[in-house]
Amino acid sequence: MDVQTWTFLIVGVTFALYIGIAIKTRAGSTKDFYVAGGGVPPLANGMATAADWMSAASFLSMAGIISFKGYDGSVYLMGWTGGYVLLALLLAPYLRKFGRFTVPDFVGDRYESTTARLVAVVAAIFVSFTYVAGQMRGVGVVFGRFLEVSVETGVVIGMGVVLLYAVLGGMKGITYTQVAQYCVLMFAFMVPAVFIALMMTGTPIPQIGFGGMLQGSLGDGIANGESISLLAKLDGLHEELGFAPYTSGSKAMIDVFCITMALMVGTAGLPHVIIRFYTVPKVKDARISAGWALLFIAFLYTTAPAVAAFARTNLIGAVEGATYRSPEDKAPVEAAPGEGKFAPTWLKNWENSGLIAWLDKDGDGAIRYRQGAAFEGKPDYVGEAGDEAARGASGERLVANPPTENDNELYIDRDIMVLANPEIAGLPNWVIALVAAGGLAAALSTAAGLLLVISTAVSHDLLKRTLVPNISDKKELLAARLSAAVAVVCAGYLGIHPPGFVAEVVAFAFGLAASSFFPAILMGIFSRRMNRQGAIAGMVLGLGFTTAYIVYFKFLHLEQNRAENWFLGISPEGIGSVGMVINFGVAALVASFTKPPSAEVEELITSIRVPKGAGSASRH
Repeated sequence: MDVQTWTFLIVGVTFALYIGIAIKTRAGSTKDFYVAGGGVPPLANGMATAADWMSAASFLSMAGIISFKGYDGSVYLMGWTGGYVLLALLLAPYLRKFGRFTVPDFVGDRYESTTARLVAVVAAIFVSFTYVAGQMRGVGVVFGRFLEVSVETGVVIGMGVVLLYAVLGGMKGITYTQVAQYCVLMFAFMVPAVFIALMMTGTPIPQIGFGGMLQGSLGDGIANGESISLLAKLDGLHEELGFAPYTSGSKAMIDVFCITMALMVGTAGLPHVIIRFYTVPKVKDARISAGWALLFIAFLYTTAPAVAAFARTNLIGAVEGATYRSPEDKAPVEAAPGEGKFAPTWLKNWENSGLIAWLDKDGDGAIRYRQGAAFEGKPDYVGEAGDEAARGASGERLVANPPTENDNELYIDRDIMVLANPEIAGLPNWVIALVAAGGLAAALSTAAGLLLVISTAVSHDLLKRTLVPNISDKKELLAARLSAAVAVVCAGYLGIHPPGFVAEVVAFAFGLAASSFFPAILMGIFSRRMNRQGAIAGMVLGLGFTTAYIVYFKFLHLEQNRAENWFLGISPEGIGSVGMVINFGVAALVASFTKPPSAEVEELITSIRVPKGAGSASRH
């Protein structure tokens, strides 16, 4: 069977499974909708948390960024891994013991303030919408390639699927759906990684192959009998083509530190991850499920660098110097340089999705992949794929937006690297389709969790706890579902018009969470002196500064988005660390000049930090 048939089959089966689980476990009460009734076993909750956490950014875009940026891309790996450890050990058990199942609920009750709760609601919606935009973009990329539709059409299809099982099942349906999605996405990520590691390095363990010696011949990137390590080969290929060495970093150390820190503390403040610790019966179960989730996450995160290196090596070997052939497989043009290498079929397939483009600038008939941007933004093709009038002399698709002035002739969207990796390596069609199903599982699992956060913030924190305290359980559940439906539509729009690649968009969400939630939660647990005035002032200024910085460089003044114009050399992806420092500083300053919290709150904070039975044990 061809790739598209396999994709329809595997994706169809997995979608039927997800929707079937959502129907079987649909929510019948607000507690089911918000926290799955609080009765999820730790092992299942650990798998669901891992699926919730490993979004399209983890599955699709993280390896893509590492593949293109090499060492510099490792900040995402370090930040997201360290952030989950920080959340599991520092915050989750205390929040679970506090007994409030949303972040705005915790903020409102801890700081005894409706205003603080409203600020937290706005921050939760803001962070979640930014994050979910990246997930919907990932869905669009997958559907765009394998259903042979535009990315925009792919996003619309994904909206319909998420709407069905997120709105119907709530947290109860989402939790058990995410257990299935974890199994799908991990199997889909590991199968091609194991195959390619075995083919390239002779070992079935990708983590070992990442630092191993190359063997055999694959994608024209490796010569037969060549004795060289994978990373040394990549460094050599990069230097030949004018790129920085793969294993060297070009980012300023302060930017590396700030991006890593923003991703770490942003993780600890993400509302859709925190709510996971309320779906288990006891505080002890929250700790156990956190441990399981960390183990499940490690499988993918330790494999991603190897997948990135495999894909990069084979990509360069397959496309550099290749001669493009027309859709009818006509002979190459006479100006071909003579390498005897033709552009692979997968490149033409991805070209039709608009996520790869080539323009023969020098007229030699061959693809020249060099340092620098080939096009300004995403290429805009002229005419249809089969229209010969829309093709250049070398067979390439013509574009309406001409490329920039440099030697690079090839545009590649980073978000396709994991999806295209099996095709680049020549793996069976069923493996290619399996990866598509895994990418959809990763994107949809996180999108569902984020949409639930948005609906909960509106129905529970805004209506039930603030505006309409006497609302019935039935009406609250209806409001949750309606707000989730509206959120799906808004998320789809952001997915169609994202401000960057999936991982970059998600990094913005983490920066916003770092500058708003993390200080309020941390000080709310460990500082009895922190009061409502300090928390509100810190959240508003921290979030406001981070948002303004990101909007300025990523939306209003794109031409200024260069290192020499950044504050202290800190990129928009890392500015959340500065926003966090502002939040902490302002909150501490304002709290020192205002009235301390009530004695009841101080006693409550002491109680959640002391293990059960510790008081009686200390008296003996």
